[in-house]
Amino acid sequence: MSGGSEEHNCIVGNIYASLLAHLRGSECQIFSADMKVKISLAENDSDFFYYPDVMVTCDPQDTEKYYKSYPCLIVEVLSLSTKDIDKQEKLLNYQSLESLQEYVLVSKTGMKVAIYRRLEVGCWSGEILGKEDCLKLNSVGLTLTMTDIYDEVLIG
Repeated sequence: MSGGSEEHNCIVGNIYASLLAHLRGSECQIFSADMKVKISLAENDSDFFYYPDVMVTCDPQDTEKYYKSYPCLIVEVLSLSTKDIDKQEKLLNYQSLESLQEYVLVSKTGMKVAIYRRLEVGCWSGEILGKEDCLKLNSVGLTLTMTDIYDEVLIG
């Protein structure tokens, strides 16, 4: 979604910058907002696309120029207008991506992060993190503090 708030942009920028620095020189690519992720649903033989706030792919077969199909990590910053879609529709559809290991939802109204991790095929776990916790991104081997995520963000 374009036209995000200042808080939204700061959070996305902080996460993107941390991932970029951490993954520099690796096989992984980091994308922000303008790169689509393709989801193919076999049951109705259709494809559709989302624009995640931050996405990482480390799969060498992910070579399409205008979309990615094999992300290992997707991050969405919650907005009032999209939070229900992010928490329900996208959660369900993103989990259909075999490559996806972690889906992260970041609140912009408080220091709160939800992370969903793939345990095995068809099985996911969820965890809610607060102000004193760290976000461990096992998919890319990076740990972020809430200060890293919310740097320069005024939480009301």
